Amino acid sequence: MPFINDQFESYYAALYGNRWGTLRESLLQEGAPLPYNHRLTKPYLLDRASVLAAQSLRIPGDGSILDAGILDACAAPGGKSLVIASLMELHATLLANELSGERRRRLAKVLDEYLPQNIRERVTVSGFDAAAAGGKMREHNRFAAILLDAPCSSERHVIASEKALAEWTAARPRFLAKRQWALLSAAFLLLQNGGSLVYATCSLAPAENDAVASRLLEKYKDAVILDPPEFSEGEETRFGRIILPDRCGGMGPMYVARFRKAERITSAPPQ
Repeated sequence: MPFINDQFESYYAALYGNRWGTLRESLLQEGAPLPYNHRLTKPYLLDRASVLAAQSLRIPGDGSILDAGILDACAAPGGKSLVIASLMELHATLLANELSGERRRRLAKVLDEYLPQNIRERVTVSGFDAAAAGGKMREHNRFAAILLDAPCSSERHVIASEKALAEWTAARPRFLAKRQWALLSAAFLLLQNGGSLVYATCSLAPAENDAVASRLLEKYKDAVILDPPEFSEGEETRFGRIILPDRCGGMGPMYVARFRKAERITSAPPQ
C-alpha cells in the first residue's frame, strides 16, 4: 500500500478541493517529454511546459538598445538554458548559473552535449548565489533578460518518493517562498531598465507562485510592469498562468509569470 502523508493531502485538498484527487493521480503518472531540437546538435527531451516557460522570456534582438546579456539564474539541469540559447541572436550571450557544484557539472555536460559550438561558445556556466547578487551594486542593471526557474516544492517529485513525501510538512512551501522571494527581488535588481524577467516554478502552491509575484509588484511598484505570458496552455492566475497535468495532457506542473522593468525609473525602488 502506498505511503500517505495526511498533512500533505490536507494541504493540497484545501487548495484544490474536489479537483485534488484527479490532480494527484495525474501527478503520479509518468510525464511525456517531447524532443526539443531547434538549433541543437540532437533532440533534448523536455516537458512542453518547460519549453513554454523558457520561450516566454523576451530575448533582445539585434536591433535592441539593451546589452545582450541573458541570465538563467537557476539553470540546472539545463533544459531551459538550451531553449534560451537556441533562440539567441548572434550578438547575445547567456550566463547559465547554478549554485550547486554537482548540478553545475551536470548543467555544463548538457550544454556541451546538445549545443553546437557556435552557440556553446556564447554560453558561460557560473556558480554564484543569485539571491546574494542583489546586494552587490556592481551587479545591478547587468542583464537584458533573466529567467528565474526557482527551486520549489516540486510536488510531482515529492509524491513519487516515499521518503520525500514522509518528510514533507506544511512549513516547506513557506520556507521555499522565502528563498524564492530573495531570488526574485535580486533578479529584478540585476535586470536592465526595459528588460524582461520570467519567474517560473513547478509548484502547485499559490504561496510559491502568485504570492511571490505579488510581492515584486508591491515592492517595486511603478518600476515593474506585469507582462503576462502569451501562451494559451493552462489556466490564468492573477499574475500569470499555471499548467497542470490533469487538464493539459500530463504537462507540468509549471507556473509562469512575466515582468518588464520600466525603461525609465523616476525614483530609486526601495531596497
